[in-house]
Amino acid sequence: MQLVHDGEIRAFEVIFDRHSGVAFSLAYRMCGRRAMAEDIVQEAFLSLWRTGARYDRARGSVRSWVLSAVHNRAVDAFRREVVRDRQAVSDEGLAERLPAAEQTDLEVERRDDASQVRKALSELPADQRQVIELAYFGGFSHSQIAEVLHLPPGTVKGRMRLGLAKMRAAFGESAEVVL
Repeated sequence: MQLVHDGEIRAFEVIFDRHSGVAFSLAYRMCGRRAMAEDIVQEAFLSLWRTGARYDRARGSVRSWVLSAVHNRAVDAFRREVVRDRQAVSDEGLAERLPAAEQTDLEVERRDDASQVRKALSELPADQRQVIELAYFGGFSHSQIAEVLHLPPGTVKGRMRLGLAKMRAAFGESAEVVL
């Protein structure tokens, strides 16, 4: 990071190569649109290039710093979209006359599923919940999770397997749960 701070382009390329995949994954999960996710990642890395001097090792890893920037840019993009949408529909009551973007019954079902997943996750032991959240919501691979948590890869895979089996059982699906 000192080289990035000093303006070394190659050092920044290494940072980009290491973290752009997980950054895109986070942006895409947040917005659900490929083009928007690409824009968010581009804005985030441009910002990081300009503010490389603000990285503080004591506050976290480079990956955390990158993901935080991506998260912040995604939130900013959502806010801009809300403001633009408000300006675009200025006629009072027009929004109620327009057809819904999603089918209400499907949206209710999706939200119910999300609620059940959150409940099942909350009932897992903290170590199992942590690896599942890093993998599915953070976009990390087993080896990256092992590196971040300073654990052997086998331990990460075991916790993941046990946690997912318990979640399957919570949803009533057949699963072998080894206690």
